[in-house]
Formats: sequence, structure tokens, C-alpha cells
Amino acid sequence: MPVIDNPLSERDREAAGAALQATLADLLDLSLVAKQAHWNVYGPRFRSVHVQLDEAATVARDHADTVAERAAALGISSDGRATTVAEASGVPAFAPGWTKDGDAVAALVHALSAVTGRLRGRIVAMGPVDVVTEDLLVGLTADLEKQSWMFQAENRV
Repeated sequence: MPVIDNPLSERDREAAGAALQATLADLLDLSLVAKQAHWNVYGPRFRSVHVQLDEAATVARDHADTVAERAAALGISSDGRATTVAEASGVPAFAPGWTKDGDAVAALVHALSAVTGRLRGRIVAMGPVDVVTEDLLVGLTADLEKQSWMFQAENRV
């Protein structure tokens, strides 16, 4: 029995909880990847890419908090522990060490694409289950796709 009552059936609550937990893992990992790149980027576009990476980390982290709070509103306990995130995330691995500005941008585009692709599947799954969770996922996907557009524009010549 959940600690928090809400109008969803147990089955729908479990489905929404699973979608939210998977999203939380992706967002927390995405924020860490963006920070790793932020700390290790170098190159002629250092300043602009450095700032942009920090913005992406903040967007992912802020949405992670919103996702975890939505889960709590449904009576679902979120798990943001490092081991859980490492096991569940669909974010591609980011290479250690110094990263050239163009490579950092390409890595973030790849990571954002992986996360938004997974999110779009969850949006479809949430439609018949919970429109509030669906709406939350739609909004955060729009924000991540905006980040992707900005990173892609950074590498176009």
C-alpha cells in the first residue's frame, strides 16, 4: 500500500512509476555526463561550450527533481542512488579525460538523442495510463530537444 493516496489504479500507478524511475535514471546520468564534459572540455570554443554544457546539466537535474516529485505524488518512492542510475540509464558512456569542444558537443547530441528517444516511447505508453505523467514527459522532452538543437547548431559549419 502506498504512503500517498492518488486516483490511479495500482496497475497504472506501477506503470507510471516504472516510466518515471527510468526517466529519473536517464536524467541523473545525463546531468552527470554534461558535467563531466563541462569540467573537461577544451578548444577554441571552450567558453561557449563550457557554459552550454552547464546549462544542459541544470536542465537535466531540474527535470530529475520534477520527475521524482511526480513519482512521490503517485506514492512511488524514487531511487536516485548511483548504483541504480548506473544500472538503469540509457545514456551512452562518456569517455574520461580531456575532451575537444567539438567532441563534447557531439557526445551531448548523442546522449540527448538517446534520452529523448526513450522518452518518446514512455510518452506513448503513458497516454492511456496517466495523462499528468504523460504531460510531464512531453514538457521535459521538449526542453531536452531544445538542448539538442542548440548543441547541434554549435557543431554546424
